[in-house]
Amino acid sequence: MASSGSGSLSIPLFICLVSAVLSKGATQTIPAQGQNLVTGNVSVIEGETATISCRVKNNDDSVIQLLNPNRQTIYFRDVRPLKDSRFQLVNFSDNELRVSLSNVTLSDEGRYVCQLYTDPPQEAYADITVLVPPGNPIIESREDVVSEGNETEITCTAMGSKPASTIMWMKGDQILQGEETVEETYDRMFTVTSRLRLTVSKEDDGVAVICIIDHPAVKDFQAQKYLEVQYKPEVQIVVGFPEGPTREGENLELTCKAKGKPQPHQINWFKVDDDVPSHAVITGSDLFIENLNKSYNGTYRCVASNLVGEAYDDYILYVYDSRADGGPQKIDHAVIGGVVAVVVFAMLCLLIILGRYFARHKGTYFTHEAKGAEDAADADTAIINAEGGHNNTDDKKEYYI
Repeated sequence: MASSGSGSLSIPLFICLVSAVLSKGATQTIPAQGQNLVTGNVSVIEGETATISCRVKNNDDSVIQLLNPNRQTIYFRDVRPLKDSRFQLVNFSDNELRVSLSNVTLSDEGRYVCQLYTDPPQEAYADITVLVPPGNPIIESREDVVSEGNETEITCTAMGSKPASTIMWMKGDQILQGEETVEETYDRMFTVTSRLRLTVSKEDDGVAVICIIDHPAVKDFQAQKYLEVQYKPEVQIVVGFPEGPTREGENLELTCKAKGKPQPHQINWFKVDDDVPSHAVITGSDLFIENLNKSYNGTYRCVASNLVGEAYDDYILYVYDSRADGGPQKIDHAVIGGVVAVVVFAMLCLLIILGRYFARHKGTYFTHEAKGAEDAADADTAIINAEGGHNNTDDKKEYYI
């Protein structure tokens, strides 16, 4: 007789059904050759549905049934003796018994048995593993604000998961390694905490540190925290006037630009190894000096400070003559051209003098062959009176000058 409101067979009726089936199977003393039973393990997230499939190859009308971890019959052929409506028949045939289990809980975890009534009976085992995703990760830092160069610690906690989660860290594109601790609770759940220690720089300000949870029950599960880093000022002196070299009589305007976190609360101007000129005007971050002269030459320094520290930048002032075209003074091409012209002219004059000198002395000589002829009255007398005539050829002399 069926039990009221249960939708399942009464125990006497189920026993009779099993006996009838077994009696039928008892006539088959030799199982069919090649007949075997297979199933598979199942992983399911808590609250979802698991499906168990008992499959038979080359079945010879042997009975298939499914047992729970306590070896209670869930389904005998297409009949469900167990009073648990979460189990539902998905498919029944000579070759398969497929059953679903909805709203899975941790208590449903264990080894389920597919059983085939043969001689001898065959069994196959399906392990149901229930996955419990962790709660939302909790990320915390030891301090909200950290100064550059100091170390900070960030913790990330994944609570109440099964199995235990794995935690990974990232800062920008960089993968970081934290120190992990795992705690198992009384209900077979796990809490995982990872601690990340890192030394920060000013470039880390505003950068996100991401805690990534790795668990088979969840995907893309993460939390992040943005770093807030304080750093000392960065200082730069900018020349407002003049645009070119500084000359006597001109004005000088300098601006000190400083950026830091927090913003610099104090900016001071100094002259290294000397005093700032008495008539110089300092207004906040600006320095103004009018009517420059060479006595103002030197190094002017801007110092900016905040809660983290101080930094400075230098400007070297060199005042040039007012009549100079620029500084350092530009080369006077006209003067250079004049000097070159003078040098060329001097060289030409020297060449002319040397040429004339060598021309006058090349092959020049005198003889005394006609000596005395200049006093003769006529040509015949000159020939007779001349020394060194043809009769005196042995006395001929030549003189080279």
